[in-house]
Amino acid sequence: MAERNLDFDKGLDRKGTDSIKFDYTERFHMPEDVLSYWVADMDFPTSSYVQDAVIEAVQKGAFGYTLAGDDYFDAVAGWMLRHHDLKVEPEWLVQTPGVVFGLAHGVRAYTEPGDTVLIQEPVYYPFANVIRHNDRKVVSNDLVLREDGTYGIDFEDFETKLKEDHPKLFILCSPHNPVGRVWIREELKTLGDLCKQYGVLVLADEIHSDLTFGATHTSFFNVDPSFQEFSLLCTAPSKTFNLAGLQTSNLFIPNKSLRNRFRKELDRSGAGQPNQLGLIACKAAYTHGEEWYDALIATLSANLDFAVDFINTRSPGLRALKPEGTYLLWVDCRRLGLSGKELDRFIREEAKLWLDGGTMFGPTGEGFQRINVATSREYLQKGLEQLEAAVLRKERQ
Repeated sequence: MAERNLDFDKGLDRKGTDSIKFDYTERFHMPEDVLSYWVADMDFPTSSYVQDAVIEAVQKGAFGYTLAGDDYFDAVAGWMLRHHDLKVEPEWLVQTPGVVFGLAHGVRAYTEPGDTVLIQEPVYYPFANVIRHNDRKVVSNDLVLREDGTYGIDFEDFETKLKEDHPKLFILCSPHNPVGRVWIREELKTLGDLCKQYGVLVLADEIHSDLTFGATHTSFFNVDPSFQEFSLLCTAPSKTFNLAGLQTSNLFIPNKSLRNRFRKELDRSGAGQPNQLGLIACKAAYTHGEEWYDALIATLSANLDFAVDFINTRSPGLRALKPEGTYLLWVDCRRLGLSGKELDRFIREEAKLWLDGGTMFGPTGEGFQRINVATSREYLQKGLEQLEAAVLRKERQ
């Protein structure tokens, strides 16, 4: 059997599928004719091997309770070893319906109401949400925007936050969403050493680890063997293979005590057996999805190059850099001179685009917009042309 879904030029028409990205403009108070590039899923069919595996299961007609077998773990472990040189053990695996679900349970398992949790803004907004919604306090070691447009870590401030705010937990985003950094080993080593020194647990969200371009992702577990004793690794096939709707993620918790505390929190929530079709899809993707994955990376890299060049050469006042990781483009719009709310309105009403406004990622995201380029080149170009036209109209005013 050969991979059939390698034509990424055509894309996938997702309207009418109850897609959150395309079918709920009215619910989110967006113009009816808006073009959508916000939520981080892709407009491409997944690997045909995944489709075939799910279809075969559906044709059997049984959707009862299920568990992940040894072959499931072998598929997940094989992918981690081949792509990230990461060796995981069966007893480490804890499954949740999604990484954010896992982060929320980690916050409840390892902290108490009123405790502080450390993040690095601008960062994926559910980080702050799961902290605040569980009555914990958010503290941010804000990333540093350098003159070349890239982001770095203020390690002195990071240690100050550890000493003065006494966080119980640090949520690491690696690769980083939305700024696109793939942290190098030395950066991760410094973060890990400081957390170890001050007794801070680490939740490492590595959901975008497969999506890198010219940079090598280093798993937090591989930086230093001792880091495995105070950290959890959150992974999923959802970003890589476009499987978010199947609600399957794989968390790895080597420390038995931490693992037991996490499982106890899962028991409190009533979380039961995993999604049957999600298990089947994940196993098929990690076992047979290499050809599709390689073609995807080439497509995303080309789309990012195209978008960066288009924005930087044709849209005055905007600046974009190709991310080292993720298919999410972080666009600097500050030269337009608009506040965060004004910029969001401009993008929505003038450009007729549905993007993620920078302020939702934290105060330091003001003046930025996040664009998802995981779509057909035709649809991507159409949105960029609308953005260009809106910017040029503003320039003439």
